[in-house]
Amino acid sequence: MKITRVRPWIVRGPLEHVDGQVADRSEHMAKYVFVQVETDEGLTGWGEITSYPGTIANQTIAAALRELDGLLRGDDPTQVEALWHKIFRAYTYLGTRGAVTAMISGVDIACWDIKAQSLGVPIHELLGGKVRENVPLYTHFQSDQTVERMVENAVAEVGRGSVAIKTDPFIAAGGQLMLTRHTAYTNGEIERELENRGVAMIEGIRKAVGPDVRVLIDAHAMYNVPTAVRLATRLAPYDIFWFEEPVPPESYEALANVRNQVPVRICVGERLYTRFEFLPILNRHLTDYIMPDVTWTGGISELKKIATLAEAFYTPISPHDASGPVNLMAGAQVALTVPNFYRLEARRITLDFYSAFLEEPLTVRGDVLIVPNKPGLGVKIDVEYLKANEIDG
Repeated sequence: MKITRVRPWIVRGPLEHVDGQVADRSEHMAKYVFVQVETDEGLTGWGEITSYPGTIANQTIAAALRELDGLLRGDDPTQVEALWHKIFRAYTYLGTRGAVTAMISGVDIACWDIKAQSLGVPIHELLGGKVRENVPLYTHFQSDQTVERMVENAVAEVGRGSVAIKTDPFIAAGGQLMLTRHTAYTNGEIERELENRGVAMIEGIRKAVGPDVRVLIDAHAMYNVPTAVRLATRLAPYDIFWFEEPVPPESYEALANVRNQVPVRICVGERLYTRFEFLPILNRHLTDYIMPDVTWTGGISELKKIATLAEAFYTPISPHDASGPVNLMAGAQVALTVPNFYRLEARRITLDFYSAFLEEPLTVRGDVLIVPNKPGLGVKIDVEYLKANEIDG
């Protein structure tokens, strides 16, 4: 079997609605990047590399994938490991993190899809088989700038079946200001009023959902060390499950400094790339949970290796997912095979907004994603939808 084409798709997805209203950040999340790998035997594999917040990164990676098409044509897509290293080494002088590993991820996922289809089995069968039947989720809920609405929205998500919910209360409190700061912060601090309102949100949510629902906090790596320590310490009385990405990912020293001062569990990893960046995090005991993104860190191949590496440290893995259906299903295929798996991230407990992309919708029962026992990823992308909604970036 030979690769005949590597084709990126930048497409607009349907706006997500929650309780009849357009969801927060829906416009930011509405552009998706899929990777289609075609073969001379008629099998097609699908990957994804959707990046947040989007446009520039999506355009850059799509352009690089068009170049990658020439590098991979004629190669055997079932030789997944060889292709992984071929791409990794071809771009090594650009640096092997971020855009390069995203390209690898898209192709890697698609090639696993092809390989498993060619053998008539789900991907998880090629990764050692199941250690669990299905995949528990933790989910986000609609954010709002008011404490009252945040509490209502959290309760509604729990009512739909989620038992583990995540939010960034400080982005919620700041609205568009903090959304902009998400990728444009400088001093790593936060206004006192926004801080106080964010803390009040979590206090209200904990009282409303009770002690059994897990409340996870995302800090989006926006803070300096004293600010991160203060925020985590203020949230600790509300039994938060973890405090995620307290500081930017570039400094292990900053993370160690926070880790040594806070009374809560830490989670990092969505902006770490390949096993090589996770190893020092694990060796230095800088986190309680890791959350590599299968579409950014190096694909199914790398997610499985990172999970096995973390298993040696008895560190749970909770794959990141804030993008599209291929991301979700690729992470789920690995999660089925991983003993040290916690939960898979999903944007909502109800995933109807993915249905437009798919020939068959995803199924969630309670807080569990049902992974179809079908060859490959278990989902098929609707190419006609992609054609009708393709955009330039």
